[in-house]
Amino acid sequence: LQMLEQQVVGGEQAQNKDLKEKHKRRKKYADERRLQLVAALQEASEDSSERALLNVYDSIQEEVRAKSKMLEKLQGKAAETEIKELQLEFGLEKRDYLSTIRRQERDLMLCQQLLDQVQSLVRHDCNYSNLEKIRHESVWDEESGCWKIPEPVIQKTHLP
Repeated sequence: LQMLEQQVVGGEQAQNKDLKEKHKRRKKYADERRLQLVAALQEASEDSSERALLNVYDSIQEEVRAKSKMLEKLQGKAAETEIKELQLEFGLEKRDYLSTIRRQERDLMLCQQLLDQVQSLVRHDCNYSNLEKIRHESVWDEESGCWKIPEPVIQKTHLP
């Protein structure tokens, strides 16, 4: 009975040692590959697990498509990081410019208030008593990068 059972369970190939070895090798390879995939999925993030799964390809075209998709994803992520870095840099520069503008506005207000206070102390027969006239007569010099302001002159009235 046992001999008949062994022959029936394996069929005609039950005694074929080459076939048994081939089955054992296939099963061992499948078990190893399954363990590798499980380990890769446990250790890696979503992207890494995709890469681990994409290593099993049926054809070269499939591999090319998969690697192209992965390259597009990586390029997209690199572009997004570059955009974020540029936006951060732009934000820092913007804040710096705004603080410079605010500081210059405060300095300008201080100068304006000082001029308003000092103007009343200037003699009336001096050309600096009229600030608007001085502003109109002042000229910007491009070479030196500063204003050319008329010299102060006191206008004396001579009586006959």
